[in-house]
Amino acid sequence: MKDWIATADRLSPWPQARVVVAGLGTSGFAAADGLLDLGARILVLEDADTPGNAEKAKVLEMLDAEVRLGPGSTASLPADVDLVVTSPGWRPSAPLLAQAALRGIPIWGEVELAWRMSLPDRQVPWLAVTGTNGKTTTVGMLESMLTAAGLRTSAVGNVGRPIVEAVLDEVAYDVLAVELSSFQLHWTNSLALHSAAVLNVAPDHLEWYADSSAWPPGATDPMAAYAADKAAVYSRVTHSCVYNVADPATERMVEEADVTEGARAIGFTLGIPAPSMVGVVDDLIVDRAFLAQRRDSAVELAKLSDVTPYAPHNVANALAAAALARSFGVPPAAVSDGLRRLRIGDHRIQTVAELGGVRYIDDSKATNPHAAEASLGAFEHVVWIAGGQAKGTTFDDLVTRVAPRLRAAVVIGVDRQVIADALARHAPQVPVKVLDSMDHGAMQQAVEWSAAQAMPGDVVLLAPGCASLDMFTDYAARGDAFAAAVADLTG
Repeated sequence: MKDWIATADRLSPWPQARVVVAGLGTSGFAAADGLLDLGARILVLEDADTPGNAEKAKVLEMLDAEVRLGPGSTASLPADVDLVVTSPGWRPSAPLLAQAALRGIPIWGEVELAWRMSLPDRQVPWLAVTGTNGKTTTVGMLESMLTAAGLRTSAVGNVGRPIVEAVLDEVAYDVLAVELSSFQLHWTNSLALHSAAVLNVAPDHLEWYADSSAWPPGATDPMAAYAADKAAVYSRVTHSCVYNVADPATERMVEEADVTEGARAIGFTLGIPAPSMVGVVDDLIVDRAFLAQRRDSAVELAKLSDVTPYAPHNVANALAAAALARSFGVPPAAVSDGLRRLRIGDHRIQTVAELGGVRYIDDSKATNPHAAEASLGAFEHVVWIAGGQAKGTTFDDLVTRVAPRLRAAVVIGVDRQVIADALARHAPQVPVKVLDSMDHGAMQQAVEWSAAQAMPGDVVLLAPGCASLDMFTDYAARGDAFAAAVADLTG
């Protein structure tokens, strides 16, 4: 291993380095392409020999990378490797990564690589968002606010576009709006963000942390390990650490973070804000953090009606985005303009139809219990469609809190019984339908049964609380199946 790798940046002698890129997904391809641009010798390892991967391999080989595709390609780490760049979903216990750790070879994710590649001469401030739920929506809001302020920006990271791509872009960005998952943060070690927000912390992806080799130092169980990776976003922050007043775990993360001297703690709340917070007064989003007279005054940033779709958890997303934007000096008018201009993507609290006084809402993006609870909490009477891959999470707390809102519930997917059992324990009065079918017809049956249970004024809500890959290609396909089934109700 080359000694300079530990402090490497874009101007380091990359042609001397042999780098293994683990995985050929979106981030893996971007990492390999970026490293080739710096002259590094690249070996890409990927077990899945799909047509898409074969096409990407062909492109990288034309750029002088070596690519090994097919089963067993990632079983062993070659000799003379200086650095491993891993795809975010890979667990530390994967043979390739375990061998690298044993040999003392640095392991970075694409996010760490992008940060290093921005130094020393392409450094752009990053405003980062992490948390269990709401990341993509909040980053979209933030990007829209920054754009409304006339800044050149891009939403990057877990939101879809690799950060490496933006760092090497010909566009000279003023600031980046960055979404970071716990997986991505796990493989970072030197980020020093301008400002960062942790929106919330709730059980999710616990199956990834089941192996203790995935735990950061000090973690004592999977949930603690997951939270510790989230908290890493605050390390070395230079300006503002934004936390959720309603989620004390996020405030503790700020209190325990090793930040740059002078960085501030900024809370966001659905209530009236104290100094150094953004919050809500009457029907206004207001700032008591980024103005000189914050002890006895506030500045209006936006109206609650500017937040679309309106739901309490989406207002919380807007507050977090506003705090990050204000930390970068965005004027109040750009916050409201950004919210009004934004169009949230499909499958996020999206009304697909209203039939007979019943609204049918697709929140397929609610892929864990915490997200499902936030969605359910936005409506008074709900027929709930839930289920899929529970990812090691439980539903007892969720059902206990939302039981008074439930008109009925139908559960589908591989872990349907986990939810059905929680309903039986904590909401025995709620009619429940368990569908054993594992094909797309189950969604049709779920919608038809839900329509029969719903009364005028109710909402039939797809908020699965689970991942989708047991039955669908992704959460979008699941939402599309829901919308199609609702459309069939009218013939």
